[in-house]
Amino acid sequence: MAGSAPTISFFNSSSLYCNRAFENFKPSRTFDKRFSFTCFSSKKKQLGFMDQILDYIEGGPKLRKWYGAPDILPKDEIESGENESLEEDEVKDAVLVTDGDNEIGQMIILSLIVKRIRVKALVKDKRIAMEAFGTYVESMAGDTKDKAFLKKALRGVRAVICPNEGFLYNLESWKGIQHVILLSQLSVYRGSTGIQAVINSNARKLAEQDENLVKASGVPYSIIRTGALKDTPGGQQGFCFDEGSAAKGSLSKEDASFICVEALDNVPLKGLVFEVINGEEKVSDWKKCFATLMDSSSGEA
Repeated sequence: MAGSAPTISFFNSSSLYCNRAFENFKPSRTFDKRFSFTCFSSKKKQLGFMDQILDYIEGGPKLRKWYGAPDILPKDEIESGENESLEEDEVKDAVLVTDGDNEIGQMIILSLIVKRIRVKALVKDKRIAMEAFGTYVESMAGDTKDKAFLKKALRGVRAVICPNEGFLYNLESWKGIQHVILLSQLSVYRGSTGIQAVINSNARKLAEQDENLVKASGVPYSIIRTGALKDTPGGQQGFCFDEGSAAKGSLSKEDASFICVEALDNVPLKGLVFEVINGEEKVSDWKKCFATLMDSSSGEA
């Protein structure tokens, strides 16, 4: 129909997961006038929810204008912005995702964008990241062993989400960070035997190292120990938080990314360590769920 608002349809095997990701989405006035959302299931086209969100974000300059985001800056403008003083005062309202190239890291980034949270991400190729996420994400490429680069990456950051192991070893100063969320597969690595244990030996060392560092940091932390991460649709299964479950069970990557984002709004006083896999328990109130986990966790597991 002429003059009607275009509709963005997100196909997913679970409309529940689609609705869950959009429950806190508050579009700008301009965006609200131009678009309407339709979220529904489709047995004919089983595209992942995160893929659909990425397609939406990659809609180009016109879609970004409808949404209200600024245009992508030319290369020279981007580089000039990088030369600004690192000492400039800045409100700490950003969330840093330490691996924007990692599959789960990208899922986390997309969920943060939907929640209209300021996102910074460490990537290998800044240009590719700009083409994918536009100005929704402050993509940064550099050597994480470089103190100056890390200082710049942490400017304006209130929380850090680590979708994999290995980043925290390079972090010398935790100043200004209010919450660290670490997705850990330490339980899986410890439960490995035979040749698999040999294959996972280095990853296990990095995971143990990161957990020990974050526990000694003095910064509130949430260590999410998952079971084996699987490429299965999120939002379709329940969960199990029993101690010892992660060594034997599995968790959807989409569910893992979702839990990381939910953890942002549930900061422990000191530390929280818990295991999670897909199971039978349905969670409708994540604030209550995290409160229960905090009550039962010593943060020293």
